[in-house]
Amino acid sequence: MVYEEELKSNRLKRCAMYHFLDHFFLVFHTLIVLFNLTGWISAKTRRLHLIIIGTTLCSWFLLGIWYGWGYCPCTDWHWEVKRALGERDLPASYVKYYLDRLTGIDWRPRVVDIIVLIFGLGAFIVSIVSNLQDVRKKKKESRNRGNE
Repeated sequence: MVYEEELKSNRLKRCAMYHFLDHFFLVFHTLIVLFNLTGWISAKTRRLHLIIIGTTLCSWFLLGIWYGWGYCPCTDWHWEVKRALGERDLPASYVKYYLDRLTGIDWRPRVVDIIVLIFGLGAFIVSIVSNLQDVRKKKKESRNRGNE
C-alpha cells in the first residue's frame, strides 16, 4: 500500500514537471522565434541577434544533415515532453504546430517550411547588414574623434 501511494505520488510529480516543461518550452521557444525575427531592430541587441539566428540556421542546416532539414533541438525536446503528456502525431515543425492551433487551419507543412525559411534567411541577411553598418559607423566615429 505504501509503495502504491509512493508510486502514485511520483507519477503526479512527473506529470507536474512535464506540464511545467511544456509551458517553459512554449514560452522559451516562442521568445527565440520572435527574437530571431525582430532582434536585429534594436542596435543594442544586434550582435546577440546575429549569434542566436546564426545558431538557429546552423541547427537547421548542419544538424539537419543528420536529423533532417530544419532540425531544432528545442522542438525535439518540447515534443518529447508533449509525447510524455500523451500528445501524438506531432508535426516536424514547431511553427506549423502553433499556426494550426492558433488559426484552426491545418497548414501544409511545405508552405510553413518555405515561409519560415524566407523569414529566417531574411532576418539573418538584415542582421548581417545591420551589424556591418554598426561596425562601419563605430569606425567612422572613432576616426572622427581621432581627428579632433
